[in-house]
Parts: sequence; C-alpha cells; structure tokens
Amino acid sequence: MAYIVVLNPLIIATVKDVDGQFIGDGLVPNVPLVAAGTALVAGLLSILMGVIGKVPFAMAAGLGLNAFVTYGIASQMSWESAMGLVFLEGVIIALLVLTGFRTAVFNAIPPQLKTAISVGIGLFIALIGFVDAGFVRRVAVGPPLELGIRGNLTSWPIFVFVVGLLLMILLVARQVKGAILIGIVTTTVLAIVVEAIAKVGPATVPGKEPNPAGWQLVDPKAPANIFGFENPLVLFREFDPFGAFSSISVILVVLLVFTLLLTDFFDTMGTIVGVGRQAELIKEDGTLPRTREILLVDSIGAAVGGAGSVSSNTTYIESAAGVGEGARTGLASVVTGVLFLLAIFVSPLVDVVPYEAAAPALVMVGFLMMTAIRDIDFTDYEIAIPAFLTIVLMPFSYSIATGIGAGFITFVLIKVVKGKAREVHTLMWVVAALFVVYFALGPIKLLLNLG
Repeated sequence: MAYIVVLNPLIIATVKDVDGQFIGDGLVPNVPLVAAGTALVAGLLSILMGVIGKVPFAMAAGLGLNAFVTYGIASQMSWESAMGLVFLEGVIIALLVLTGFRTAVFNAIPPQLKTAISVGIGLFIALIGFVDAGFVRRVAVGPPLELGIRGNLTSWPIFVFVVGLLLMILLVARQVKGAILIGIVTTTVLAIVVEAIAKVGPATVPGKEPNPAGWQLVDPKAPANIFGFENPLVLFREFDPFGAFSSISVILVVLLVFTLLLTDFFDTMGTIVGVGRQAELIKEDGTLPRTREILLVDSIGAAVGGAGSVSSNTTYIESAAGVGEGARTGLASVVTGVLFLLAIFVSPLVDVVPYEAAAPALVMVGFLMMTAIRDIDFTDYEIAIPAFLTIVLMPFSYSIATGIGAGFITFVLIKVVKGKAREVHTLMWVVAALFVVYFALGPIKLLLNLG
C-alpha cells in the first residue's frame, strides 16, 4: 500500500482548482505536504480499523475517488469546498451505517452497474496516466489525441515511462509482492540517472518556451534530503463543508455528493467481502462479523480524509497482501498504520518523482480495476448498454459523473420501454431524474435567462 503515499499527492496536489490554486492555497504544488497528510490520515484510520473493526483491513486514500474529487469536483469550486463535500459525504455515509439504511442503498443499484462504475473509473485513471506521462497528448488540430510528440516516442521522459510500465507489467504478471511500489522506485531512480546524463530539463519553465521533450511535474534529481517533516495538520484548516453551495447549484451539489457516496460505499462493500472471504472471516450465511463497526470506521475515513484535504479514505483491497501472509486480526492493520505514520518523516522523497515514473502505476491500477468487467453479462442488453455507456463515457468525457449519469438514465429507460418499470428500485428513479436535471442544467439556465 505504500505507493499511495506517492500516488495520491501526484493526483490531487498537482491540479489547480477553479480559482487557479493548488491544495493549501498555493501557487505551486506542495507534493511533500500532501504526501505527509496522506500518510497521517491513512496511519490513524488503519490503526482505528484494527482497534475497533478488529480485522486486517487497512485504509488509505481511495484511487478513483481522488480522481473524481480532482477532475470532477475541484474543477468547479475551490479545493476547500471540494474537500468539504468529501467530508459531508463521510458524515452522510456514517448516518446510513448507523441507521441501517445501507442495505436499501446497496440493493437499489444493480450489481453489474456497480461493476461498470469501477471499470469506467479504471479506464479513466489509465487515460490520466498516459496523458500525464506525455505518452498520449492533446493536439490543437487533427485528432483529439496522438501518440507521444507528433506521433513519435522521441524523448527520454517517454522512454523512462515505457520502461517503467513494462517493468510494472512484468512484476504484476509474476505476482511480485509490492510490484507497484517497486516499479515507482525503480523508475524514479532511472529518471534521475537519465536526467543526470542527458540534461533533459523540465517541460515548462516560467518565462521560457515549453519543452515538449522535458519532464512533467518535476525535474528528477537526487534528493537533497531523505528525511524531513512537513506538518500535515495544517491541511485540516483547509476544508469548507458548505462552500460548495455558494459555488454551484444545490442540485449539482446533491449529485456530486451522491456520486462520491455511491462509489465509496460500494467499493468498500466489495473490498470487505472479497478480503473477508480470503481471510475466511465470512460466515456460512454470507455475513461478516462486526460489519457495522467496519463500515462505521470506513465512513469516518471519508470524513477525516476530507477534513485532512487528502480525499476520501477507504478500506484497501491491498489488505489481501497481509491476509495472504496470515493476517487474521486487527493487529495487522495497527502495524500498517504505524508504518504509515513513520512514512510522514520521509515525505520529501516524493518531490523527486516525475509523472513519467508514477504514471505507470496509474495505468496498472486502471488495469486491475478493469478486470472486474468479467462480471458484466454483455449478452443481456438491458444491463450491457447502460454498463457500456458508464464505462466509455468516463474517459471519453473526462468525467466520472457523466458516465454514471448516462448509465443510470439508460438503465431506467430500457426497463420502461421493455415493460419492466416495476423492476427499477425507487432510489434509481430518483437518481436518474436528478441526473436528467444535471444534464439539462445548461438548457434550463438558458430558458430561465430568456424568461
């Protein structure tokens, strides 16, 4: 799980919000600070899961969720407001757990549509990885994307990315433990060596012409300091639970919070069932002891992640690595949490990782998320078409919410046309209607202005 200390800040700390600010109201990314915050929140929550949940389920910032917060929410409001929405989602999901309403929510969304959401987010993350590394680039004229620089892979940074991706593919294929972390570290070292020899330089330098063949994010150099301390507690002053309501419409706030809740809730359910079964903690009737406590800690993770400006924290599927080594109790999560806390003191290391070294991890995580597509029955058009639209529209529109909305609306419409409206859960009707309003916000505003 250690790779998340590098990967989470590279996703959320390097993108500007609608006001042109980075997390912490900065004019430049503060990757080490967000890395320290990522480690702090993950450490505290993993310990909490071990003590209260008493299971070997560790927690950290959720991949997919952080991408949605970055590209789907912070693009419409300040980072403070975006993290405030994450906090609100955590509070709401905690109430759902305490009231027992989680069962109704869980049953409302067809299982294969939940799977499609995960697959779509995987493709979206993979696309982000390819674009961030410069392997795929936007073009002003012609097709929207092209390979490398004018169709050619002709730069040292792209070479480093390709080597890193191939290395990670081989490690994952051979099921090497810690494959993603090993890949990031090895590729970063290669990047430092290449820069020392070739003197490539960064892709952008203020006041100078862009260098398409340069490094993205940072110019990799041997770190001046391995140990250091960035105070992650300052990030807890950076969230605004109600700021979003003054930035966007209430209906859009509801949809964004619902999307967060949906993704967070079902990712958690799938993780605890899958890892719990591997750990032989699932009973014969399919139940998991202390489910309420586990889900409660997980929901607290969303709230604390938002309050700490590091995005929603959730139960990690990589917990299966500990289970594979024999972990059966909460002690494993406590140990993992302590190690995360120690990682705070080496956070300066992440400041030497260029996108080209970290992006292969995004591509591989995207692949791993996409493997769930096997659970979708593409011979059944009633679910296959909504699932298809959910999956492809996330990367094609660069919006997770767009994919979910298109999938939900088409699912309801197909059921109605086929005379199966009664099979649609009431909550699905409500959410589909909300997404119709969401997609029609532009025309609605025009009509109101005309009136």
